[in-house]
Amino acid sequence: MLGLASNSAFADATQYPLTLNNCGVEVTFDRAPERAVGLGQNSAELMLLLGLEDSMVGTAFWPNSVLPQLAEANAKVKVLTVEFPTFESILVEEPDFVTAALPSLIGTASKVAKREDFDRVGVPAYLSPSTCVDEGAAQDKYGYGERSQLWNMDTLYQEIAELAQIFDVNDRGQALIEDLERREAALRADSPEDGKTLSYVFWFSSPSPSADAHLGGKNSASGFIADVLGGTNAITSEADWPTLGWESIIATDPDVIVVAGVDRNRWELDTAEAKIAFLNSDPATREMPAVKNQAIAIMDGQAMNPTVRTIFGAEQVAEQLKALGLR
Repeated sequence: MLGLASNSAFADATQYPLTLNNCGVEVTFDRAPERAVGLGQNSAELMLLLGLEDSMVGTAFWPNSVLPQLAEANAKVKVLTVEFPTFESILVEEPDFVTAALPSLIGTASKVAKREDFDRVGVPAYLSPSTCVDEGAAQDKYGYGERSQLWNMDTLYQEIAELAQIFDVNDRGQALIEDLERREAALRADSPEDGKTLSYVFWFSSPSPSADAHLGGKNSASGFIADVLGGTNAITSEADWPTLGWESIIATDPDVIVVAGVDRNRWELDTAEAKIAFLNSDPATREMPAVKNQAIAIMDGQAMNPTVRTIFGAEQVAEQLKALGLR
C-alpha cells in the first residue's frame, strides 16, 4: 500500500452533519458511512487506499485488476460484478453510502441508477468530481462530456479530501495527496532534456479490428499523461472518449502509441497483446512510423480514466520510453 504516514499535523476531525456540494448537488452525511459501495474502479481503489475496507460492502465495474498493493484489502470486500451492476444488486447490500467513478454508473444517462434513485431510498450518493459534466455541456450516450481545458489532478485531490472527510480519516487523505503530488513532480522533473516533444495516441479499446477505436481525448486524463511526460496528445477532439477510424488515426502521425491493457475481456481488442498484434499485422497501421519503430507502450486501461491510476499509468509509460531510448 502507499505509505499513509504523514509528517504533517493530523487534519481536524470531521464535524457531522457534513454537507458537501457534489457536482452541483448538496449531499449530507449524519455520520461516517459503515456500509459503503464503490461503483467503478477508482471509487473502490480510493476507499481502499484510505484504509476503508472494513466500511465497504461491495464494489463493481473493474476494467483492470486491483492495484497489487491493495489485493489483500480488496479481498475482504464483495465484488458485485466486474461489469455494470443492477440497481437492485446494490440495494441488496443495504448501503449507507454509494460513490461512483463515472456518469455511466450514476448519472442522467446511466442504466444503473440516477442520483435521485438513491435519494428515494435515503442513500447519499457521490460522483467523482473529475467526471462531473457542466450543465448544458455536450454529452455522449454514456453521459461523458467534453473538456475545454486539460484535466489535472486537482479534482482527484478534491475527491480524496472529500472522501476522507466523509469517513473522518482526514489525515490519511492528506498523506495520500502528498504522495501523489510527489509522484507527479518527479515525472515532470524527469522530462527529456533535449526538448523533444513527443506526440501520443492513447488507444483504450475497439470492439473488433474493423471497428472505430476508442481513444483518450485531447484534454482527458490521457492528455494529462502526455503533458506530464513533456509531450502532446495527437488527438485533438475535446470529447473525453472520441472514436476514430484508423485512416484518421494514421493521419495524426504520433511518435508513440500507448495501448491499454483491459482485463475485462469484453471486446476483441481489449488486451494489449491483441492491439499490438493488430498494429503489426494490419496493412495500413504497420506502415505507421511509430509501429515501424516499435514505439508502442502498454498501460493499464484504468489509467486513461481520470483516476488515481492516471499518475501510475504515466509512470508505466515513462519507464517504457526510457527503455526505448525516447526519454
